[in-house]
Amino acid sequence: MSKFIITEGTPLCGKVRISGAKNSVLPIIAASLLADGQSVIEEIPYLNDVKIMCDLLKSFGAEIDISCEQNILKVNPVNITNTIAPYELVNKMRASFLIAGPVLAKMGMARISLPGGCAIGSRPVDLHLKGFAALGAEISQEHGYIEIKTNGNLKGNKVYLDFPSVGATENIIMAAVMAKGQTVIENAAIEPEITDLVTYLTAMGADIKGAGTDTIRVTGVDRLKGASHTVIPDRIEAGTFMVAAAISGGDVIIENVVPDHLKPVSAKLREAGIEVSEELSSVRVTAGESLKAIDIKTHPYPGFPTDMQAQMTSLMSRAEGTSMVIETIFENRFMHISELKRMGANIKIEGRSAVIEGITSLTGAQVKATDLRAGAALILAALGAKGITEITGIEHIDRGYVRIDEKLKALGATISRVEE
Repeated sequence: MSKFIITEGTPLCGKVRISGAKNSVLPIIAASLLADGQSVIEEIPYLNDVKIMCDLLKSFGAEIDISCEQNILKVNPVNITNTIAPYELVNKMRASFLIAGPVLAKMGMARISLPGGCAIGSRPVDLHLKGFAALGAEISQEHGYIEIKTNGNLKGNKVYLDFPSVGATENIIMAAVMAKGQTVIENAAIEPEITDLVTYLTAMGADIKGAGTDTIRVTGVDRLKGASHTVIPDRIEAGTFMVAAAISGGDVIIENVVPDHLKPVSAKLREAGIEVSEELSSVRVTAGESLKAIDIKTHPYPGFPTDMQAQMTSLMSRAEGTSMVIETIFENRFMHISELKRMGANIKIEGRSAVIEGITSLTGAQVKATDLRAGAALILAALGAKGITEITGIEHIDRGYVRIDEKLKALGATISRVEE
């Protein structure tokens, strides 16, 4: 096991390049199963979750060739024969369930262990299954596995999502691309990662309209071919480095971003007294003289992202005045707060709300990352804390950030990874 040791240092300064989006690349890798030839995916973030998804595709019989140096992944699914996703892989990552749609579409059957992942809430797969059932699939569950199968081809239908779930929208799109007729997904998620997946599927030959809106129309085609695609930048990694610049009192240029994807984060940072300037594919974040308290309420895109809530909570723990954070997406997404309180933060939880009384400075402590974004929040808190902070449980952080310690070190942070 490893841990991070972070010592209060100078304000972060310089440039950092953002990696490809974790939440885009996982469904894109899964969608590669639909092709009848090799696909090439560029800007692959070499993360533990990507390794797990690649291992999962290998278990189905796909050929995988990944270049860590060039960030390129090649997937050839022509020899797929398996339809069972094993527990030992699916249990490691919730996004594993994204292979259900493409395997069902291609093989007519998928048997998948109930997924694992970060313990930030229940996140049921009910909406995924509702969509599959609307397309004509039969669903059963026993011995910890969900079995989804068809009698013949899936058939296009209208699917209304009770909540605009990103994963359900992606899975239903992938299941519908080779179904007979047209599928209409209403109240679909509109996140940039959905549009990125649709761009890839369209390059493969899929007929999809409406990505980026809440109504997506998928007209089934007979086959999909291999394609080349470049993954969009990770807006959550970018937002995390934006907060890092702010909490350290620094001045950082964040490159390889889509500024439009960062609007909610940029708006809240400006509200807090941070200067944010945008170029075509970069943003510059410059800390102000003081940090003002603000209120945040998470919402599906284009609202404030739940994946940035923990990081902003760390920032607000240092702000002047009282801030409030309301979490509307996941019920267990305040697990970082008990660790921040160990560092001196003054935070009270009331249901799905957190009331934060800002203090002048946090202090270093021994803390534990309980999930991916909680771990990022603790790193940010440590950057602005007095003394030394030790963060364990960093395997969660490695699931979503490519070499975050090296990137921070290049900006001037005093951070080291220690093997235990």
